[in-house]
Amino acid sequence: MGIIRTDQWLKDYFDRPMKICEKLKPYFKGQTADDIYNQLLKFGMYRPSKASRNHLGDMIDYNAWEKVDKIFRKYQKKWSGPDIPIFLFPLGQERGFFLRQSERRKAGVSFPDKMFLFLSYYDDPKEIEALFVHEYHHVCRLRALNKRLEEYTLLDSIIIEGLAEYAVLENCGEKYLANWCHMYSEKELDFFWDQFLKKRLNRKKHERVHDELLYGGGRFPQLLGYAAGYHIVGKYYSRNQYTANSSFTISASRFINE
Repeated sequence: MGIIRTDQWLKDYFDRPMKICEKLKPYFKGQTADDIYNQLLKFGMYRPSKASRNHLGDMIDYNAWEKVDKIFRKYQKKWSGPDIPIFLFPLGQERGFFLRQSERRKAGVSFPDKMFLFLSYYDDPKEIEALFVHEYHHVCRLRALNKRLEEYTLLDSIIIEGLAEYAVLENCGEKYLANWCHMYSEKELDFFWDQFLKKRLNRKKHERVHDELLYGGGRFPQLLGYAAGYHIVGKYYSRNQYTANSSFTISASRFINE
């Protein structure tokens, strides 16, 4: 599998994204093209515009499809990861969930069996690798845990995000960490943990409060779950160094029980 040549799809149907989503239907069982498009829009998928067309031009200019495929082969081998389809599209202007965590020009969303990256232009190609590492770590952990989506708790999600960004630190360096990694002090995070998170860790993914705490906003600090996850994983790693492959299977509860 690896990179799906969405550049050809975009060449043919850039102004008709619903036609592109028709092509994605085999990868989303039982979902309509409209369902797929609305879901991807939340995470950074483009709407046709002059800006997103410029993003597409930039992607073509720096051979994004070839570069991401090379990165994929590197980490698939390094992590003994799954061979999944990877879809690249231009980044949208809307501020999707993933976009809220970073000022960089990229976004993505992962599933156990596929990955989507939403790209624009880059001064530093290492940023693409950082995004890929974060998202592909998600894929590997989701595959290893092999749980149904409705079984995931807030604690699972917090740890998934923390582990993925810690993989960015290890493989790409501190420069490429998302800004939420250092958004709050340790003292603030300890307060937020007691005030907001500790009693809600078992809330399931389909419950509204799960996303409110993970992404923040409203009465909760911005990107609270992400920031807490990185902090928790960092503290765990300082006491129990683990390999990349073991990070896919360590239970979420271990990170807080120790």
